[in-house]
Amino acid sequence: MRIFFSPILGLFLLFSLIAACFYLPQLTAQPALKEAQFYKKLDNKIVQCQLCPRRCVIPVGRRGFCNVRENRDGTLYTLVFARPVAIHIDPIEKKPLFHFLPSTTAFSIATAGCNLRCKFCQNWEISQAKPEDIEYVHLEPEDLIKEVKKSGSPTIAYTYTEPTIFYEYMFETAKLARAAGIKNIMHSAGYINEEPLRQLAKYLDAANIDLKGFSDEYYAKMSEGTLEPVLNTLKVLRQEGVHVEITNLILPGFNDDEETIRKMCLWIRENLGADTPLHFSRFFPMYKLTSLNPTPVQSLEKARKIAQEAGLKYVYIGNVAGNPAENTYCPKCGKIVIERRGYFIVQNNLVDGKCKFCGEEIKGVWK
Repeated sequence: MRIFFSPILGLFLLFSLIAACFYLPQLTAQPALKEAQFYKKLDNKIVQCQLCPRRCVIPVGRRGFCNVRENRDGTLYTLVFARPVAIHIDPIEKKPLFHFLPSTTAFSIATAGCNLRCKFCQNWEISQAKPEDIEYVHLEPEDLIKEVKKSGSPTIAYTYTEPTIFYEYMFETAKLARAAGIKNIMHSAGYINEEPLRQLAKYLDAANIDLKGFSDEYYAKMSEGTLEPVLNTLKVLRQEGVHVEITNLILPGFNDDEETIRKMCLWIRENLGADTPLHFSRFFPMYKLTSLNPTPVQSLEKARKIAQEAGLKYVYIGNVAGNPAENTYCPKCGKIVIERRGYFIVQNNLVDGKCKFCGEEIKGVWK
C-alpha cells in the first residue's frame, strides 16, 4: 500500500469513506449459498477444487485452503458470494495502476479469505479470516452495479484480499459491469489456474499482479505458494489483451539481491514487453514480520536502476512519499509526462496518449 499523508489527502480519504458508507446498503438477511465453479466430483462425495493451483481435495464438511469453499454433501459451495467485507472508493493510483485512467476513482470491494499465507500481508485481518468471523454486507452483483453507478466511479476494483477466492462473485459482477459500460480491474497475487483466468480475462480491463519474488524458495517460505502459476497468469493476461502492471514488494534480506531482481526484470521484458509498468514497493513491518526493518530507500532505488538497465521503460517506487520515481517519464525525451504526489496527479503532459514534448507514445489506457 502506498502511504502519503497531507491535509488534502486526508480530506480526500475522509470524503471517500463518507461516500463509501453512504453507498452501502443496509445489512439484510443472510444470502443463499452459491455453488462454486471449477471443481470435480470424486468418489464418496469428495470434491476437488480446480480454481487455483492448490487443487484442494475436500471431504464432506471440510473447506479448502482458502477457507471460503466448502464441501456440503458432495457439492462445493462458495461461502463469500455477495458478502463483501470491505467497500471503499479509492483513487485508481492506490491499486496501484499508473497507466490506467489516471485521476479517476475505483469502487473497490473484497470478501474474506485468501489462497496464500503471506507473512507480510497488509490486510491480514480480512484475508486470513474465516467468512463467519467477520461482518459483511449482503450485496448481490446487480445491486453492486447500482452502487457503482451512484458513486460515479468508472471502474470496479476487485482488491484488498485475493479476488481469486471470490471468483464467482467477481465473475458475475464483471459481466454485468461490462454490459453497463463500467470497467473491471483486479489487484491479485495471480495464483489462479488458466481456465478460470481466461474466462475472467474476457471481462477484465486491467490488472495489477503482485509478483512477490522470483523463486519457488521465496514463495514457499513467505507465501506458501509457487512461482510458475503467477508467471503463467501474467502471460495469459497479456495474451488476452488485459492491461497489466506488476508490483514487487522488496523485503530486506529476502528478495532484494541484485541477481534475482535482474532475472525478474529480464523475464518481464522478454515475456510481457519493455513497456510493462513495474512498481517496486517499500515494505513496512506488518503481520508476522513486525520485527523486520522497513526496506531502505536505497534498495528500492537500486532495484529501479537494475530494472531500467534491463530495458524496462516504466519503473516506479511505491510507499516512499515524494520520491521522484512516483512520476512517469517519457522514455524518449526523459521529461515528466505525469507528475504524482502520493495518489494525486499534479500535472499531466499527455496528449492523446503521447508525450506532448516529443510525441512519443506512452503505453497505457488514458481515456
